[in-house]
Amino acid sequence: MQDRRERLRKLVVVQEKLQRLHETRHAGYVAAAAKERAEANELANSFDAEGSMASLFPELYHSRISAALAKEQANLRLAEVEAQHVATATARTNMVERAWKDAAREDERAKAERDRLELLGRKPSAE
Repeated sequence: MQDRRERLRKLVVVQEKLQRLHETRHAGYVAAAAKERAEANELANSFDAEGSMASLFPELYHSRISAALAKEQANLRLAEVEAQHVATATARTNMVERAWKDAAREDERAKAERDRLELLGRKPSAE
């Protein structure tokens, strides 16, 4: 039973690392989406500013704004997928952790029972 408990403990560690990986990726996608939104807003504001180059190259500004908004949407979709992976990894981590704790309790019960049986098995010396 000790081996099972050790394997489950190691699996908990792996599941926690996987969960953190998905959380990190999710945060990265959200940050990238915010960056793209900020770039699109900055381009739109500079488009309306007096004396900007936008009057000379309006199609360039429009295409860059559209590209930034498209990248934002793509990053938000990826962030949503990663959020689902985080939820799945969290559920798996909790499930494995419960199994690990159950195995540890079972080991403790079995050890206590062996100790009691050993204690009862000792015969008092009649000498």
